[in-house]
Amino acid sequence: MKSVWKQPYFVLGFSVLTFFLVGSFVFEWIFGPDPKQTYFIYENGRLVAAAPLSPSLMHPFGTDQFGFDMLAKIMLGAKYTIIAAMGVAAVRMLIAVPIGFAIGTYWQKKRSLVNSFIDPLHYVPMTIFSYLILYPVLWEPMEGFSTTVWERIVIQVVLMAIITVPIVASLIGNEANLLYHEEYILASRTLGASRLRIITRHLYPMMREKLFVLYGQQLVETLVVFTHLGLLKLFIGGTKVSYDPMFGDPPKSIAYEWAGLFGSSFRYLLGVPWLPLAPAICFALVILAVAAMIEGYTRAVNGQVKILKRKKVAFVSDETLKWNKQQLKEKLQLLLQNEKENTPKL
Repeated sequence: MKSVWKQPYFVLGFSVLTFFLVGSFVFEWIFGPDPKQTYFIYENGRLVAAAPLSPSLMHPFGTDQFGFDMLAKIMLGAKYTIIAAMGVAAVRMLIAVPIGFAIGTYWQKKRSLVNSFIDPLHYVPMTIFSYLILYPVLWEPMEGFSTTVWERIVIQVVLMAIITVPIVASLIGNEANLLYHEEYILASRTLGASRLRIITRHLYPMMREKLFVLYGQQLVETLVVFTHLGLLKLFIGGTKVSYDPMFGDPPKSIAYEWAGLFGSSFRYLLGVPWLPLAPAICFALVILAVAAMIEGYTRAVNGQVKILKRKKVAFVSDETLKWNKQQLKEKLQLLLQNEKENTPKL
């Protein structure tokens, strides 16, 4: 594991992820839970700009239509987005790993039957399942929410994890079944090792690196589903809905999480592009950071090291080559002449 920290890809990805996650808590601790609001900008007593303000030194990511600083909203919502995605992937793996090992060892005869029911799920977009299941939880009713933000996040994490457990368990089960028929495991079974011992002593150590990579892939997939749900106005922690028939506001996020910032501002893409692009760029950075961590971990596990660069060879001109050939020719002639002189005459 120490070699992982020597891989620049892993360190870079870990640094980006830590920056957003830790920086979100630090930002809220320093500046408070509410973003700064700048609705108008005056110069010499004259109005020169109004919200939404374009990116500047005062507001690097600009402001939204209500004057709230986008950088502050992104930093405040980073912890909800990243923790929710990590939670979904973690719960998914905690449920799928034991089920997958059971499919690959205890239920080998029924594995083909189980896969026949699970394989069609690969062709159904998980966003559709997530939307149908999460709508009653995250869409605010007319009487308001009866749960807190963190309670809704926990419910969302559990439900989104359960949706794809069969697919992940099937992948793990197929891999475990292949290893279960290896010669060293057959030898352990011959010596009387139980299936539980084979799982804990052989299968899990052999698949530990692949499980880490699978966790990273599930994390990336969860972030992508969050963006899709954001476009469908279903945000992490709940969607605040106004039921005023005359002056109702559009659905908006409660917790400033990135899916809500992206989905609620996507309609401003042409007129005010920095509103949807700022959270979209942050999503892309976190996804690339996770992908870099996976790549760095894979290289560390495989023992890949940096290839030393070849030393530069000095360029040799044609004149130098001709001179060398001439010197070699002259030396050969001298050798032949010496041999003739030293050869005794008959």
